[in-house]
Amino acid sequence: MIKTATRLDSVQEYYFATKLREVRALSDSGKPIINTGIGNPDLLPPDHVFPALAAALQDPKAHGYQSYLGLPELREAMSQFYKTHYKVTLDAASEIIPLMGSKEGILHISMAFLNPGDAVLIPDPGYPTYASATRLCEAIPVVYNLKEENNWLPDFEALEQLDLTKVKIMWTNYPHMPTGAAGSKEVFEKLIAFATKHEILLVNDNPYSCLYEDRISIHQVAGSMKVALELNSISKTYNMAGWRVGMLTGNTSLLKEVMKVKTNMDSGMFYGIQKGAIAALKTDQEWLQKQNNIYKTRRALTIQLAEALHLEPQIQNGGLFLWCKLPGGMKDDKAFVDQLLHENHIFIAPGSIFGKNGEGYVRFSLCVKEEQIKEMIDRVSKKVAL
Repeated sequence: MIKTATRLDSVQEYYFATKLREVRALSDSGKPIINTGIGNPDLLPPDHVFPALAAALQDPKAHGYQSYLGLPELREAMSQFYKTHYKVTLDAASEIIPLMGSKEGILHISMAFLNPGDAVLIPDPGYPTYASATRLCEAIPVVYNLKEENNWLPDFEALEQLDLTKVKIMWTNYPHMPTGAAGSKEVFEKLIAFATKHEILLVNDNPYSCLYEDRISIHQVAGSMKVALELNSISKTYNMAGWRVGMLTGNTSLLKEVMKVKTNMDSGMFYGIQKGAIAALKTDQEWLQKQNNIYKTRRALTIQLAEALHLEPQIQNGGLFLWCKLPGGMKDDKAFVDQLLHENHIFIAPGSIFGKNGEGYVRFSLCVKEEQIKEMIDRVSKKVAL
């Protein structure tokens, strides 16, 4: 038998990849499963995206290799997106890299800057891919704690107590997944000061900000271009998760290092996808507000669902998720999730998959239609036998 690389000893298959197989099996057996576990947008992209994609297919340039840096007009649209939503000016030619989804950027950044034995600051709770990419690069994840009592924000006094001598990268993610904590410019200022002091590359993962009234970017803070990169995407903002279009922003010298990895990993993004993404990025504010109003209605209904389950919802002012505490000091969130799945045929995410500080919490996605949320409320309130 051919042995796998030892780096795989430290990573496991992504939780949702395995759990969703179980969910699909239950659904295939006839169970009326409602999946509110993942942030997979169920709404359509803006109407003007579709003709842009269709027209691009007829362009002779569409079917050949594309530039590693994407179309100039895509980078211009991304630059304008930052100017419109964050009041941040980025040079389209040198301070933006289009990505095939921001998730690939996490590994590209890690490969570009980490050596075996380097350390990386990882938020707990946080997106599991930060730690997985770190381990795949044979670096060492160093957890920094986010706690409810601090509204899921970094404890800078605790950070200063850590051994930072080998830390090369710090991952941060505001607005925060899974808790929905919005973050603030003041938090970014503290993060930039911390990273500058300790010569750490700070990377903010920022795919959810347009789902909040106050849209924030780490590039709004003075000094960010010296020590910080930011990931963003069209996945959640424009309901285009399957299109796999993201962006990495930051100073030219840092992006050049990431490009050394990226240009060896892909051969450019499909032309039609780029044209559709350009159209999406030009969408007006009214469309975005309508989307956020839909999520606001869904959030209110999901709070009712959580309360029917005797959970304690953590109220935030935007985002795609509702983060809830289990009742009565319960800690076994995976058992709670499994019971809800098998008794009520409702799938939600256990908080512990995002880190030890997620134990005793669960997460609902708002990517579920209103009638389905009402059906879930009915199931748990009336304990309908299924």
